[in-house]
Amino acid sequence: MKKYAIGLDYGTLSVRALLVDIENGNEVAQAVYEYPHAVMETHIPTGASLPPAWALQDPGDYLDGLFTVVRSVMSQSKVLPEEVIGIGLDFTSATILPVNKDKMPLSMTEEFKNEKHAYVKLWKHHGAEPEAAFIDKVARERNESWLSMYGGKISSEWTIPKILETLHHAPEVYDKADYFMEAMDWILWEMTDTLTTSACTMGYKAFYHHETGFPSKDFFKALDPKMENFVEEKFNMPVLPIGACAGRLCESMAKQLGLLEGTPVGTGIIDAHCSVPGGGVGKPGELMIIMGTSSCHLMLADHDATIEGIQGVVKDGIMPGFFGIEAGQSCVGDHFAWFVDNCVPADYAAEAKAKGISLHQLLSDKLKDYKAGASGLVALDWFNGVRSPLMDFDLNGLIIGMNLLTKPEDIYLALVEATAYGTRAIVESFEKAGVPVNSVVLSGGIPSKNPLIVQIYTDILNREIKVCASDQACALGAAVLGVAAAPESITGYKDANEIAAKFAKLQDKTYIPNPEKVAVYDKLYAEYNTLLDYFGRGGNDVMKRLNRIREENK
Repeated sequence: MKKYAIGLDYGTLSVRALLVDIENGNEVAQAVYEYPHAVMETHIPTGASLPPAWALQDPGDYLDGLFTVVRSVMSQSKVLPEEVIGIGLDFTSATILPVNKDKMPLSMTEEFKNEKHAYVKLWKHHGAEPEAAFIDKVARERNESWLSMYGGKISSEWTIPKILETLHHAPEVYDKADYFMEAMDWILWEMTDTLTTSACTMGYKAFYHHETGFPSKDFFKALDPKMENFVEEKFNMPVLPIGACAGRLCESMAKQLGLLEGTPVGTGIIDAHCSVPGGGVGKPGELMIIMGTSSCHLMLADHDATIEGIQGVVKDGIMPGFFGIEAGQSCVGDHFAWFVDNCVPADYAAEAKAKGISLHQLLSDKLKDYKAGASGLVALDWFNGVRSPLMDFDLNGLIIGMNLLTKPEDIYLALVEATAYGTRAIVESFEKAGVPVNSVVLSGGIPSKNPLIVQIYTDILNREIKVCASDQACALGAAVLGVAAAPESITGYKDANEIAAKFAKLQDKTYIPNPEKVAVYDKLYAEYNTLLDYFGRGGNDVMKRLNRIREENK
């Protein structure tokens, strides 16, 4: 009998199911469900308006999507329910909702359907900026040791700021909630009737450490007296490592999905992190970079490490048996799109239209024979603030060296180079902390579509680079964890690391550094570092002053 696994990839706007043959990782069928409510940024379904910087979702969309995509891949493939031996799941994070003990999200109750704080707060919800600043202040004043695991600064996108925001502005929701949980954990609870959470989400987003657990009661009490017993009262779920079995499909859910009751379901993982098993990265020294609107840099290490500006370092947080390290850049694809949408002249747009290609492709074509350093430009990739290595979202982008001969493609090249310099700064932070980077794998739409950008990264990093062949690396990684949830006696695989190595599909081409360009980029990177130190480490806080002037004069 053939055996298959299902990977569920819950993204920002949709959920995707991928049905995979566990013998070789071949993708058999896939289906996508777009959330009807998408991201709610102006109002909730009842019509109540939302403040700026909010991003909510309707949890009902997640369940409807689950039923739709799983039934679809089963129907397309004609695979029998008994042939599906495991299910894995990834999800955006921190994506938080309040739930009662009967698994009911409070936004789906009559009492709270018109209360915005009862809905899912999506990962990119930024309404909790004041709470994040307050938590950061309290942690620093108390000299909390765990703060160094997060690069020394708290983000409003994380779990505890969003929950504290609810307590501050909707205490009745906080009081009524039996649990605050990741949307991923709620879906797993619905699927298995077993309440668990993940070392991945708790470690990277909720201040959890594998040895010491969550911060102390005194810390939570310092945030608000009502939170003194927060972990025991509203966050009390077993924390499982990646690669474990979170539970088995319950009878009611099995009927809804058309699968067998008792099918193993893997521990959930953050969507970007799932590209690591999906891309076959399974041992220390391999860096996975997921390039999209922003970039996420993920590595495995065999030891804990304190690294400047990282998003987190978590035991068993990405792959079993290793410390998973996360760093990131806030603006990559967004960086390029901003320039194309706002700064390219009309004659370029007309040329692209006449050739039937995108402006991105036109600019890349014009750079086909570029010479490194010939533009005379250096840029800072801070157009959406800085994640790693500075963790400062009050910084801005910069392009230096322009003159009357500067062409649009020169600027486009400088922006691409800037993101590669930012990645090199992250790599150097890793290596300074004793975490060597021996090889690099890229995944996402940008590297799969634009060889020029991959080559620029290769030359600036001075490392060989491979690119994921699958455009479904996250869903494939989820399928890996679905297989890992099942017993070895059924799958034939020892653990998630072995499965990832078998499923990995990389493009045949390996990108090799060009020594001449490497030498030039070393000089340009030195200039980038000078600008980074000057504008980012207090040499001149002009960017922050300009931000204040802008806010004062809006």
